[in-house]
Amino acid sequence: MSYRDRLQQRLDETGQPLRVGLVGAGQMGTGLAAQLLRMPGITLSAVLDVQKERAEDALGQAGITPDPADDVDKAAQAIERGGSVALTAIDDLGGLPLDIVVEATGVPDVGARIAVEGLAAGINVATLTVESDVTVGGYMAQLAQESTALYSVCRGDEPVETKILVDYARDLNFEVICAGKGKNNPLDPYATPESLTERAAGKQMNPKMLTSFVDGSKAMIEMASLANTTGLGVSKRGMHGPASTVPTLHQTFALKEDGGILERAGVVDYCTGPVAPGVFVVVRTEDPYVHHEMTYLQMGDGPYFALYRPYHLASLEAPLTVYEMVLDHRPSLTSEHWTAEVGAQAKRPLTAGEKVDGIGGSMVRGLIDPSEDFARDGLVPLGVLSGAVLKRDVPTDHTLTYDDVELNESSVIVRMRRIQEDIAEGKPAPSLTELRATLAG
Repeated sequence: MSYRDRLQQRLDETGQPLRVGLVGAGQMGTGLAAQLLRMPGITLSAVLDVQKERAEDALGQAGITPDPADDVDKAAQAIERGGSVALTAIDDLGGLPLDIVVEATGVPDVGARIAVEGLAAGINVATLTVESDVTVGGYMAQLAQESTALYSVCRGDEPVETKILVDYARDLNFEVICAGKGKNNPLDPYATPESLTERAAGKQMNPKMLTSFVDGSKAMIEMASLANTTGLGVSKRGMHGPASTVPTLHQTFALKEDGGILERAGVVDYCTGPVAPGVFVVVRTEDPYVHHEMTYLQMGDGPYFALYRPYHLASLEAPLTVYEMVLDHRPSLTSEHWTAEVGAQAKRPLTAGEKVDGIGGSMVRGLIDPSEDFARDGLVPLGVLSGAVLKRDVPTDHTLTYDDVELNESSVIVRMRRIQEDIAEGKPAPSLTELRATLAG
């Protein structure tokens, strides 16, 4: 039975729609809300944004007039009556009668805080902020096990859609050689919001968001997420990122001894060229009959073959995670492994005393690394660097270490990352209840 039919059935049986909360009423959040409400049996019960006007606008674009709510108790009462509310305070989230909250802020620190608040309150949490998950996703998965609720990265972006292809290939008992994505924007590792202002305006995008795409940070983050959910490794620090086409994927991402670029099998990578906006998995089979069948089915000459999906629909596909979590009681993507990290390289000479402007800024870009190499070299995660202060001068292309920066230790994601690193060393971690109390204090 389709999710549409099951949602209608749920509504008929319970008389109550699935109550969704949305945190972050920007481009991604508004797009998700518009698609979500096209389905029966769903209502957008609450929108939270630091700008209340944006929250109200998001509800308005969905055809909903928000109920007045001066405090969380009145907001909860309005939702129980079937109404919807626009709020600004994250602390209000746990007091709302929601089935699931979708976090779409794009800010790692806020994404982590929303996840803790939701899980502690027994509310399912679906996030569009992959940047948060590649920083503290291991700890987040542990917290979700303590909760009565689920945590997941959303469908629609490349990590989940590629994971589905990886699972499919493994279920068919193919050997997964490489999984990855096509990169939409030409790579410019030194791009800045200032250099992309005009292009961003033409695309109706935030310049920092576009910068994170162009400088490669987003590709690094997405492929690290894919690695951490599938257990695949990283091809090499920064990945190869060769040019390729759909018909040549299986040749490009073959092992070196077979004419490709890869030093080993079972890794993530990306390519430039007309593969974007699709995702792919390159597989190999040595079985003569399977080889024959794949060739007969026009999948190539073998022994390497490419499985390819020519699109990903970003926030428009994110509602699928809402349905999976509430109806099937399973997440779309969690970090079950920890094989990849995303560090930061300087885009220009950085000076002691400068404050790092974070992902998509003018100072650093993301760089994927195998997790063991990352830990060995004392590298600092990109996701904790917003607001960090340089302790010493570093040159262009320098990969930042913990010794290079003073982090904002009051930041939620910094504190959670510290705990995740303690867990890796075998130290005890605070419970979900203890963590929430600490963050609230």
